[in-house]
Amino acid sequence: MRRTAGIVALVALSTVVAAPAQAAGKPANDLQEITASVETPALFDDEAGGDADADDPAIWINRTDRAKSRVIGTAKNGGLRVYDLAGREVQSIAPPADGRFNNVDLVTGFGRKKEDLAVVTDRGSDKLRIYRIEPSGRLVDITAADAPLLFSKSQDEVETQATGYGLATYGRYAVVSRRHSTRLGIFRLEERAGKVTYRVTDTLDLPSEFRLPNGATWSPCEEPGEDPQVEGMVVDAEAGVLYAAQEDVALWKIRLDGDRFASVPRIVERVAEFGVPATYDPETEECVAGDDPGFGGRIRADVEGATIYSTGKKDGYLIVSSQGDSKFYVYDRRTNRPIKSFQVVDGKRTDGVQHSDGAAATSVPLPGYPHGLLVLHDGENTPDQGRVSTDFKFVDWRALSLYSRGE
Repeated sequence: MRRTAGIVALVALSTVVAAPAQAAGKPANDLQEITASVETPALFDDEAGGDADADDPAIWINRTDRAKSRVIGTAKNGGLRVYDLAGREVQSIAPPADGRFNNVDLVTGFGRKKEDLAVVTDRGSDKLRIYRIEPSGRLVDITAADAPLLFSKSQDEVETQATGYGLATYGRYAVVSRRHSTRLGIFRLEERAGKVTYRVTDTLDLPSEFRLPNGATWSPCEEPGEDPQVEGMVVDAEAGVLYAAQEDVALWKIRLDGDRFASVPRIVERVAEFGVPATYDPETEECVAGDDPGFGGRIRADVEGATIYSTGKKDGYLIVSSQGDSKFYVYDRRTNRPIKSFQVVDGKRTDGVQHSDGAAATSVPLPGYPHGLLVLHDGENTPDQGRVSTDFKFVDWRALSLYSRGE
């Protein structure tokens, strides 16, 4: 089933005028500086490093032995990496030919055997890859050989790389975004003879053009032929809500009803650049911006990784990456009220976090993390040996003063 994109876009267009930048008026001194306690080994995006580029993490909880819990991270052309709680790599999985692993999320208690799965967007082939997580924490590929393309109609279309990109799971469903597009799709995971495939159950197109409070219309500057895409996403399953980060636009809130999108998207907070006119320069391949009309929020584009730290059935915190200025914003999970912001800076044992893509959080007590764990992608790991270097940083939730609120 496909939602009528025009209706969704028109209604969403009108809500942009009505919805204020909800973070307006926050005091300037709410930024907290914290440090990570652990970092994973450096990944290098060059031939010598296997073209490995860290991007998105997920935290798997071993319910019988929490000390054997794992962090699973995508490395794009480098496939997947699996880490223990000390940040040590314990498994490396190469992608299939032409594969490029972008985002990862987890499904618990799937199928007749109630197994845990790691689900990955393979943007190189426009498919999902599904891995069974064994009790030891080791991943085993159980993707059905005939798993369909996510968005493309042919292999020729896959070559354009307008393919599966961002990912968030809930129940037995995966919400997937399409690269260079505003489209989101819901896919139902299905078990067949010990393998897992999927089928689409609904799609939705976010708007690419917006009416501003001054009556003008605005679209974010993109390369010709591209629309403002979504990557960072998280589903609040208890609330039945998807949070989708449209990189150059805003963080959206969309209600879900089973395998369907159930509501008109609403903006939680716009990027700071919202409404700024800009023109694409083909010579520099950059956007040249004009004057800021002041319609944006706090988040510096791109708005990226989103995750939820739960303190109850519907209580807790929503955390979002402000990639443009390497900050993170924290919202009340129930009300979406802005609470605070933080940066991860250089510490004694780890460097800070810059230009973060992906994030994952858990409030489950783990060895060394009695109030839970926050894992963040670091887009500029140092020292870097003069090479493009990335990794993942592990943050003890106690580093954030939020834990003192009775969690």
